Parts: sequence; C-alpha cells; structure tokens
Amino acid sequence: MTVRRDFKEPARCRPDLVIGRDELFTSAHEQLTRGGSVLLHGPAGIGKSTVLRALAADYGDAARTVLRCSATESESHLPFLALADLFGLVLDEVADKLPSAQRTALESALTGRGESTLQRDGLALRLAVLSALRALAAVKPVLLVADDMQWLDSASAELLGFAARRLGDTPVQLLCAVRTEGQEYDRHLRASPPDTLAVRLNPLSPAQVSTLLDHRGYTDLPRSTVREIHRTSGGNPLFALELGRALGENPTPPRPGEPLPVPTSLRALVLSRLDMLSGEARRTLLVASAGARPTLALLHAAGRENAEAETAQAAALGLLATEPEGPAVRFAHPLISAALYAEAPAQERRAAHTALSTAASDPIERARHLALSTTGTDPQVAARLAEAAALARDRGAPSVAASLGLLAARHTPARQSAADDGPAPDERRLEAAEDAIIAGEVDLARDIAHEVLTRATAPAERVRAWMVVIEAAGQALGDVDAVYPQVLADAGDDPVLLAQVHYQLAWRGLVVQGDFAEAREQAAHAAELAARGGDRRNELMALALQASTETLMGHPDAPATIKRALKEPQDPYVACHHNGTGMARFRWLLMSDQLPEARSTITALLREARRRGMVESEVHFQRFLAETELRSGHCGRALDLARESLRLARDSGIGLGASAMLTSLAEASGGEVGRALELAREATGRAEEDGDQMYLSRALAALGHAQSVAGDAAGAVASLRRVRELEVGLGINDPARGRWQGDLAEALVRVGEPGEAQELIDVTRAHALRLGRESILAVLDRAEALVRAAQGDQEGALVRLTSVQDRFAKLGYGLEEARAAFAMARLRTRRPGPTSYDEAARLFRRCRALPWLRQVEAAGAQESAGTAATAAVPAPVPAFDALEGLASMERQVAALVMEGATNREIAARLFISVKTVEATLTRVYRKLGIRSRVDIVRLAAGRHAK
Repeated sequence: MTVRRDFKEPARCRPDLVIGRDELFTSAHEQLTRGGSVLLHGPAGIGKSTVLRALAADYGDAARTVLRCSATESESHLPFLALADLFGLVLDEVADKLPSAQRTALESALTGRGESTLQRDGLALRLAVLSALRALAAVKPVLLVADDMQWLDSASAELLGFAARRLGDTPVQLLCAVRTEGQEYDRHLRASPPDTLAVRLNPLSPAQVSTLLDHRGYTDLPRSTVREIHRTSGGNPLFALELGRALGENPTPPRPGEPLPVPTSLRALVLSRLDMLSGEARRTLLVASAGARPTLALLHAAGRENAEAETAQAAALGLLATEPEGPAVRFAHPLISAALYAEAPAQERRAAHTALSTAASDPIERARHLALSTTGTDPQVAARLAEAAALARDRGAPSVAASLGLLAARHTPARQSAADDGPAPDERRLEAAEDAIIAGEVDLARDIAHEVLTRATAPAERVRAWMVVIEAAGQALGDVDAVYPQVLADAGDDPVLLAQVHYQLAWRGLVVQGDFAEAREQAAHAAELAARGGDRRNELMALALQASTETLMGHPDAPATIKRALKEPQDPYVACHHNGTGMARFRWLLMSDQLPEARSTITALLREARRRGMVESEVHFQRFLAETELRSGHCGRALDLARESLRLARDSGIGLGASAMLTSLAEASGGEVGRALELAREATGRAEEDGDQMYLSRALAALGHAQSVAGDAAGAVASLRRVRELEVGLGINDPARGRWQGDLAEALVRVGEPGEAQELIDVTRAHALRLGRESILAVLDRAEALVRAAQGDQEGALVRLTSVQDRFAKLGYGLEEARAAFAMARLRTRRPGPTSYDEAARLFRRCRALPWLRQVEAAGAQESAGTAATAAVPAPVPAFDALEGLASMERQVAALVMEGATNREIAARLFISVKTVEATLTRVYRKLGIRSRVDIVRLAAGRHAK
C-alpha cells in the first residue's frame, strides 16, 4: 500500500535517472534488496530526488507498505508535519494495536488536537512511532521514503531517529535523501538504521551532461557549448538543464569570449547573497569573474586595492571558496562567476577587461581582455589577437587558438580592395576553424566553414572551407557525399588544391565505398599532385594514407611506400597526426609483431599529441596504445587505457565507434564479458549508421570475439562469417589487421564444422606466410590443433599446442600464450589431476585476464568435482562462484584484491576513497566467512579459505 504523497515523475523524466547514475542506482537497489537502508546525499540540484523516486518506484512494490514524506524549508518550523505525512493515512490501521498512552500521544501529534509536545509526551511519542512501525511491519515489510531530510521539522526528525536506531530485525527500511555540501552527512547517518548505506551523488561528466541535454531536447547545441555548459554548471544536472533551456530560448548564441546566458532562476539561486556585498567588493568580484585564473596579485594589478578584505567578505558569504594554500581566488561554484558576469552591465564588463588587459601577465590573456574591452574593428587589436592565437597553438591549446582567431576576425577590417595588405576576416575565420578541428570542436569548425562559403569566391578559400566541412564529418563521410563535385569544381586545375581533394576522395573510397584499391589509387595521385605543387605537408599525409592502405591490403609495395613517407624533410604536424607518417610506421610495427618498438612509437605519438592539444589524435593514440598492451598480454593496463580512450571519445564526440570497439576487446580480455558484448554492439551500430565499411568489420570482429569468450560459439560464427565476407569485399588480405581468423576457426570447431575451419586456416596461412606474420601463424596452428583433436588426433594436437605456447612466449603475446596453455589443459582432461589447469590459471592471472580466469576456474572446478567423486576429496570452491552473492561494488573490490591490488590502487581504479575500500572489504569478509585479504587470494587460487 502506498500512502500520502505520490512522488512518481512523469514518464518523460524517468530516463534521466540512468544518465551517469547506473552504478550508483544498482548499488542502492542491491542494498535495499538485501534488506538494508539507503541515504542519498549531495548538493542542491545534483539529482537526489530523481534517484530517490526511481528507487522507490522500482523497489516499493505492492508487497510493501510505503510511507512517504517530503519536507520544505518554509514548513520546517511546523512540529510533527513529517510525522503526519508518514502516518496520517495509516493511523487507523495501527491505533488499536498501540497502548493507550502511546495512541493518545500519537493521535494528538498527528491531528494537532491537544497540546502534545516532545517535552511533555516525549517517551510516549517515541515509543508510539516505534510501535506503529512494528505493527505495520508485522503485516508486510515497510519502506519509509523521505526526501529533503535537511528540512524535516526537528520533532519528526528526533522521533524517526529514535525508532530507526531500535528497529533491529524488524522489516522496516529507510530510503532517504538529504542536501549536503562535501561529506557532511554524518548527522543524518547517525539517525538512520545501523545498516544504512550512504551514497553520494557526484557531478555528471561532460558526456553525461551532453546525454542529459539531448534527452531533454537540446540537441542542436554545438559540442563546444555543451562543454561550456558542463564547466559553468559544475556537472550539476539541474544547473545544466537550466543553462540549456536558456540557450534554447536565446535566438542569438553567445560569441567567443562571451559568457553563457544565465537564466533568472539560477541567477536568483546563486546571487541572493550579492546584495549583502559592498559596491566595491562586488566590482572586485566582477574583475575576478572576468579573469581566467584570478589571484590576489592580479586583482591588485587591476586596481583593486582592497582585494584581501573584499574577497574575505565574499568568502564569508559563501561566494568564494576558502583557499588556505595558494594565491588563487576561486568561486564556490562556477555558476556564481557566470551569473555575476552576466548580471553586470556591458560598460562595467568592458572596464573590468580594460583593467585586466594590462594587469594580466600572460600575453594570451592580455590579448583576450583587450579584445573584450574593444568595440568595432581595429587592425592593431586584430594583429595582437592573431599573435596570441599563434602562441596558443604553439602551447598546445588549439581550442584557445580558435577562440582568439574568431575574436581576431571580428576586429579585422574588411578589405576595401585587392591591394590591401594583411589577412582578410574570413582567412582568420578559416584558421580558427582548422584550430577547432584539431581541438575536437567539429561543430564550431563546421559552422565557421559554412559561414565562409556563403560569401567566399576565391578558389583557395573555398577549397579550404570545404576541407573543414569534410574533416568535421569524421567517419560519417557519406553525409557529405554531395560536397566532392563542388570542391573539385572549385579546385580547378591547381595541383595543390587538387591534392587536398584527392586525399579526401581516398578516405571516401575507404570509408564510404569500402574499396581499398580505389583509396590507394587516390592517395597515390594526391601525393603526386602535392609534390608537383611543392606542398610537402599534404604530400606526406597522402603518402601516409597510401602506406596504411597498402599495409592493410597486404600489398607488396607497402614497405617501400612507408620508406618514402618517412624520408626527410618531415613535417612536425604530420609526424604526430593520427593519419600521419608516425601512425603509418606504428601500424606496420604492430602488424609485424614488433611489440616493444610499436609501444615506444605510439607512446611518443600520444605524448606529442597531448602536448599539441590534438584531441582526435589523442583519442586514437590512446586506443592504439591499449591495443598494443592487449596484444602484449597486459590486460589490466589495456582495459584502463581503453576505458580512458572511450571516456575521452564520449566527452569529445570523436572516434566513438573505434573506441567502443577496442574497449569491447579489452573488456572481453580483462573486464566484463557482458560489457564487451554491449560495447561491440554499440560499435557495430555506429559503423552501420555512419556507413563506415572499414570499421564495421572491426566492430563485428570485436562482437565475435566477445561472443566466443562468453561461450556463444554459434553467435561468434555468425558475426565472424560476416567479417570474412566484408573483408573479402574490401580487399583486405593481411590477417594481422583484425586477427579474427583464429576465433572463427575455433568457434567453427565448437559448432561441429572442422572442415570449414581447416579451409579458413589454409587460406589465411597462405597470406600470413607471404607477409611474415608470425603471431598469426601461431594462432592458426592453435586453431588447427583443435581441428586435429576434433578429428581424433589428440596426441598430435597436444604436440602442436606445446610448440604454439612456446612461440607466443618468445613473441611476447602473453594472452595468446595463456590461451594455448588453456587449450592444452582442456585436451588433457583424460588425465585429470588437481594441477592440470594450474599453468593456464597462472598465465591468465599474470595477464589479469579475468574473463579467461573465470573459465579456467570453472573448468578446474568441474575436473576437481570428478576427482572428488572417486577420491572423496572436497572440490575447491571456484573463486568467482564464491563472489556471486556479493554486491556489484563488493565483487569489483574482491576481484581486484585477487589480482594483488592494494587498497590505494583499488580506490584509484574504482574512483572511490580508501575508507570505502576498507569498509567494502569488511563486508566481503563477513559474507564469505573469511578473515583477511590472504583468504581472498586463496579463493582466487581455487583453494579453500583457511
């Protein structure tokens, strides 16, 4: 029975709860399922009420009595109001079950008749609340849902706390939410049942804020604007939605350097304390809000002589965060700074920027403030801004360079004649667009390019703008298919311009048409045209693409083309670009089994991309480093890198499909197979949606691999047969590109198709022998051993697997070595013994290959169970079976302990505190009936805990 207030959200709002709250929601739901209580806490607007309502809707079913209350600040002075909300409609059900004195006191408190007070009827009221809950729980379990506990009237809070501490085994649970700053929830936790789980709601990430805005219909916001919303809101979902709404209602988006429009609702929320400031203190805060990194020294240099006293006054009012260490002046929340700036008149803003244009020590900051203090065109200001943009570019801050470039364009006078010197406004806009592409702000870049195309007439300017449009499309090149005839017409017969167009046509051949031969031909033609026009940068980019295409095709010219691409002079930008010459060399090293050299190459490329602020390159290089670690058998490290690459891809909107694909492979090897399947399907869907033939085969290969690890041989066969068809059509002959052939052959054996498996092995081996792919040959030999075993040649299969394991060890493929050992152990089951799987388990544990280790544990348990039937020896408990009864967080912590991680390492991996790790381990010990980390490690080894 649900009584009193109905807190269910409208259906359209319910999906908000899963945005960034999946693990939190699961953890809280599991706590409730186990019979415990939950206290949600966090700052205003963070989403506590949304999660509370969702948990109550999912858990508070008809089998429970649900009592609800929700307090407000304006009613917090009314005694017993929350008590009336909770018990008002069930008083008749329990009244006759209470002693007379308790019934009288409770009725008086709930109805307001009489003069019941805690001072006069304290004991009777306390016992009445406890007795009422026990009486309700005797019929069916009770769920007490309380929102905004910080506003509970003191009498109700005291009574509920008294009862909560004394309920014992009575089936009464509390689901509460309270507004807190920092970790100040102890007072509420002390008033909750002893088994209460405190769950803090943290700010959303940029990707989660983007998803939230999309869900609410704010889908047309540029990604750079979404990032600014995240920064200004501090990841607070309520603030982010209000900012998104304000932008949606504003027909004119803010220009670069301008603040976001802060709606009245948020201004009132964060500026209510500003009226208590003196006028001078408010002007000092305005200068601080205009500065990028305000300090007391900067405020003094900007003419704010009493900055210490004025900032201290603001800090006392909660507008500034207190900083005991360091000189920074930091607002308590970014929204305070944004609202303060938005509230100030334009003249006062310009005055603040004028002061900062001479006070700031950094030339980039000085130029920015100069621009924001100036109105109209001014060639000197424009030149200063262009110089600052170049400096930002050199510092590896292309996003800042793009913003400064647009400011420079705004202050650049239009050319009056062809004889005018200096760049035109649109030239500076296009340079800003190219900086935006490097920074990953593709929406901004695309908008700038389209604006320029509406008025540009010069061929070079138009082709340059079209190149930005094509680059901004990313993998969805099919969306800009109509652009190519226009840009070819604009290029005319200029070899430099044509080289750029044919380079993009090469990518179109790969991604849209799936034709590697066409892509190779276009890339080669682009390199020739660029060389004829003396454009070394585009010549190198085209050669790198030609080399990469030939490598994937298994073309005999690949080594020679790579050598040409690496000849001097090199271009620093091309050398560290994700489609540049360094990448072409890395791909060759990786596919040629030169793992140490590949790792050092990609690590250097990643470092340089980060230094330059090349976001798209960083996403891809992080992914390729993860792939290198995965092939080396460092599954834990690969998983961390892959997850970081996916996080960066989601935040930037770049390389999502490719990062999801690689993270799926990493999850299947070192994480959770269910997650691997989910990510592989996401990657497949994205590739199909984009019409990206090149990555579709990689995504399907990841799906087939995850299905294979999950034990779904039939599913793996279906997915990987499709990969085979796609790659034959694409003209990809190098099996080292996707490395799916061994998985397909082994899955075919498991579904009873050894003949097809052998045929695949023979065809693939011919290519691998021609190209010298040693690790692929070893994978094929492992698969062929399983074919032989299926045909009855057990001894021949074991001999081959022994050789395969040794070859993998020499090549440095740790995970493949462990898989060979596992295959041998499975074939030796006719000679059972307690150590038959020990070698495979040791190798998988060394790799931190948890999904594979689970399979070894299960196989070992089955073997031990068979031995126990004859030797009467108890079978060891598989470690991961023992963890099944644990909550999600408890399983993760226990699994990391099994890997040998310290508490501090576990905290870093799971983004929790060391204290939380310690508390979680205490619960794990209790549930598993063990006493220490050593016992968990023994479980991992498949032995009984001592």
